[in-house]
Amino acid sequence: MADATTESPPAREPTLRAIAMPADANARGDIFGGWILAQMDLAGGSAATRRAQGRVATVGITSMNFHRPVFVGDEVSAYTAVTKIGRTSITIAIEVWARRFAGEETVKVTEGVFTYVAIDADRKPRPVPSER
Repeated sequence: MADATTESPPAREPTLRAIAMPADANARGDIFGGWILAQMDLAGGSAATRRAQGRVATVGITSMNFHRPVFVGDEVSAYTAVTKIGRTSITIAIEVWARRFAGEETVKVTEGVFTYVAIDADRKPRPVPSER
């Protein structure tokens, strides 16, 4: 892992942005890891849905690393990149960066690799279409 103080967020639009709210935190004001994981799955699912040109289901999280805490009021941005296309599966790398509340400091807080499967109307796996 590179030192987060020397890194910058990806130079593209995030797939998802959200504000960490008090209901998402423990008694000390740290955001629950499960909330961050849910934001990552939303972002990854959105990217996978676009690439699959239809419905997808999450089937796995290959890796997940928490680097720094997220606090109430932080703006989190999830960046996605398709890293692999299988016959029915799509693998997405996801990074989450936090802009600290009322400031400009931005730090990488989590990263992970999620796998989705393209599914049909009957929720059965279907081939991922070729890119348009």
